Amino acid sequence: MIKEACVESYLEAKLAQKKGANRIELCSDLANDGLTPDFEDMKKACSGLDIPVMVMTRPRAGNFVHSSEEVEQMKIAIDQAKEAGADGVVFGLLTAENKIDEANTRLLAEYAHPLPVTFHKAIDEMDDPVEGVRVLKTIPNIKRILSSGGKATAREGQQVIRKMIAETDGKIIILVAGKVTAENVNEMQQITGTTELHGRKIVADLTLSEKI
Repeated sequence: MIKEACVESYLEAKLAQKKGANRIELCSDLANDGLTPDFEDMKKACSGLDIPVMVMTRPRAGNFVHSSEEVEQMKIAIDQAKEAGADGVVFGLLTAENKIDEANTRLLAEYAHPLPVTFHKAIDEMDDPVEGVRVLKTIPNIKRILSSGGKATAREGQQVIRKMIAETDGKIIILVAGKVTAENVNEMQQITGTTELHGRKIVADLTLSEKI
């Protein structure tokens, strides 16, 4: 099982590693579901940790319908992630109809190479996340999809998550999120059938734990 901790600072990342995280998703502004982190935080985390660091690439809060100008901002963030030494990037783009924005997703996935891409929980805005998997598995360099099965929690979305995993044909990892905590991570792994899980509190409540 891979436990990916979602954090918004270098200190939280260090603590998550100490508590047993296997991988970090580094963001800013988690109150708005995560935005692109500061370049200095990217560099600190990528140089100061012994586990992989995935960097969020999201230019603003709100929906996931991104303009051409915002796509250019995402390219800059990808350049920064590469320069910082990140192990991958995280982004998600939809159309106004809540379908996968295939054109821009392909463009950014190719631009990010050789860094692997996680398509984030934008997929949960779709009427049918399984359809999203069907599209994303055809796009080179999309290695993971972060999802709670279109529901608020992984527990509620477990049946859809299992359908998503089946749809991948082994080409993409479904990274399960949605109120996954240190207390329930083993159960969430069992009921969804995934090998990788993600959460703000997946190894500890970092907002309440001691700082290091």
